[in-house]
Amino acid sequence: MFTSIAISTMARDLATHAAARQGLAARNVANADTPGYRATDLPDFATTLNGTATALRATRPGHLGAGTGPRGADPVDAGAEPSPSGNTVSLESELLRSAGIRQQHEMALGVSGTVRDILRAALGRIR
Repeated sequence: MFTSIAISTMARDLATHAAARQGLAARNVANADTPGYRATDLPDFATTLNGTATALRATRPGHLGAGTGPRGADPVDAGAEPSPSGNTVSLESELLRSAGIRQQHEMALGVSGTVRDILRAALGRIR
């Protein structure tokens, strides 16, 4: 039922995007001491949502050579300055990025909860 409502679908996509970004941030932190490792992140949600991250949209994982991120978005270089070992992970940047990702995920959960409450009210079942 929730999948047919556009705002609910968008909230689900935002939560999926935030989860994928959090996974990349965790991978970046895990490789903070790996020589030559390049930190990655996903394009912002608006770019991914509009479908400009890739030319085609995948309907399921693995379809059309989909990327590892939501809606086929491929991770991009996070753009940090490399250390002498060639590693571009900045723990401070990853910490800040993780805080922003958490806010994104909480917003998605809040929107989903509001949609659920509206549907319950429409059906006459308030909480």
